[in-house]
Amino acid sequence: MTEHVLIERRGPHLRIALNRPERRNAITVAMYAALADAISSAQDDPELRVITLEGEGVDFTGGNDLADFMKEMPQDGQTDIPVWRLLRALATNKVPLIAAVHGNAVGIGTTMLFHCDLVVAEEGTRFKMPFTELGLVPEAASSLILPRLAGRQLAAKYLLLGEAFGVDEAERFGLVTHRAAGGTLGETLDRVVAMLLSRPTEAVRLTQRLLRGQAHDEILERMEWENGHFSERLTSDEVRHAITSFFAARSAR
Repeated sequence: MTEHVLIERRGPHLRIALNRPERRNAITVAMYAALADAISSAQDDPELRVITLEGEGVDFTGGNDLADFMKEMPQDGQTDIPVWRLLRALATNKVPLIAAVHGNAVGIGTTMLFHCDLVVAEEGTRFKMPFTELGLVPEAASSLILPRLAGRQLAAKYLLLGEAFGVDEAERFGLVTHRAAGGTLGETLDRVVAMLLSRPTEAVRLTQRLLRGQAHDEILERMEWENGHFSERLTSDEVRHAITSFFAARSAR
């Protein structure tokens, strides 16, 4: 585990929170491992009825910690690295998962939401998937799921161009299920969790699995395809140049 991921059990509710606010909750390899372990182990707990995923501080997450990720980047054919384990755990998760997002949700901070059953977003949340800006390709099966939700052209706007979008757009195409006024995210999340827990347990479990259906096989296949391209891209000159430019711009700021 890591101090940058908080894991708290509240009876039938497992709360997971990204806890690196001084770095906008940028996710390190150790954080990916902690997240993957927490979600995977939850599958074996018959008393667990809901998982919530949150971010401490002003942002849900700024995405990957690029310096850490490049230092620990996967080797060719490596399939057991923490980020891939987390994505598979999300795709095969059998416990209702609710995300509460605010501030910035960048990269995987947006794509992981495609695997949540419900998403509560605070007004002003900004979603962005800047993969091509960094010389990379989409992950988390977003190249499959987003076009199905939003249509191919809108998906191209967000994935090809990496344009940011807000809560209105996210709610319109179905990524966001509940919205919270500024300063009320926790209260809104608690209300959604209480509503879910008030429903009969087995009915909720079965309905969640029916909603996911057999789609996880197709999602896992797309993840594997994306991951292969993603790993290849990490060693490319385009990525090296893009990430060098990113750090240079950040230093200038």
